[in-house]
Amino acid sequence: MISLNNLDPRAPFVLDTRDLGRRPGSQREVTLSAPAPADLGIEVLSVPVDSPVELDLRLEAVMDGVLVTGGAHAALAGECVRCLEPIADEVDVTFQELYMYDDTRDAASLDDEDDDISMLEGDLLDLEPVLRDAVVLALPFQPLCQDDCPGLCPECGARLADDPDHSHDEPIDPRWAGLAGLNDGQD
Repeated sequence: MISLNNLDPRAPFVLDTRDLGRRPGSQREVTLSAPAPADLGIEVLSVPVDSPVELDLRLEAVMDGVLVTGGAHAALAGECVRCLEPIADEVDVTFQELYMYDDTRDAASLDDEDDDISMLEGDLLDLEPVLRDAVVLALPFQPLCQDDCPGLCPECGARLADDPDHSHDEPIDPRWAGLAGLNDGQD
């Protein structure tokens, strides 16, 4: 059996849809700012915890549930994967999700299908999983401080963007190192 109302109505991304009723076509616009949850992003680029996430949403009652359409805007912080310099950026995402009424499906049919179906719990819906998916999919897999970032020197770790002429002497093959001294006296 499905347990109802496991969601905290005071949670930042939990929305109450009671005012929509179950009248298809009824809708309302919601604009809110909520603190970002932990781990909203990828390892090297994410939305800082508790920084504001601006949401602009439309909640619309449909036959099977509540359709949420909207967008989110948030600041990003992270580091370049090539040179490890700090990155500050912003992300804008759009999403659309249908939250099915909890009594439109029985528990037996829920066990047979994927868990990819979003459900209302009573009159509450949790937007955080949808927001998390949208943000993570919008982020670059390997964020860079600039498109042509040269990275770090593999020998000494110097940042190549700061010193474009950075170089090292040609390494001597250790198998030939013993012969290197023979050439010194020949000049």
